[in-house]
Amino acid sequence: MQRLFALRGAISVEHNDAQDILDATTELMQTVLARNQLSPQNVVSCIFTATNDLNAEFPAAAARAIGFENVPLLCAREIPVPRSMPRVIRVLIHYYAEEDHEPVHVYLGDARALRADLHAAQ
Repeated sequence: MQRLFALRGAISVEHNDAQDILDATTELMQTVLARNQLSPQNVVSCIFTATNDLNAEFPAAAARAIGFENVPLLCAREIPVPRSMPRVIRVLIHYYAEEDHEPVHVYLGDARALRADLHAAQ
């Protein structure tokens, strides 16, 4: 039997450049899929956020290019908290998997520091 899960992920982006944003988002999404043994067909929805310093491209464009064209995707701004990490894309993914599935959260690049407590996320 399957049930609904959610997992988080984040990746740092080197520059506010469209290709850097697309490349980072692609790496994040492919890593999430691989570590959780998922395909876009299992995914219900994805919510992407980007820090205010990333506005050259929509992260969702990268997800659509790797097979998420039938998945509802939303991009939003991350809250600009003082001293927060710059140039970060985050994602919240809702998906179906077997009941005994253990979500593997994914934090890549400098974003690893955001959830150092999640050793499995690294």
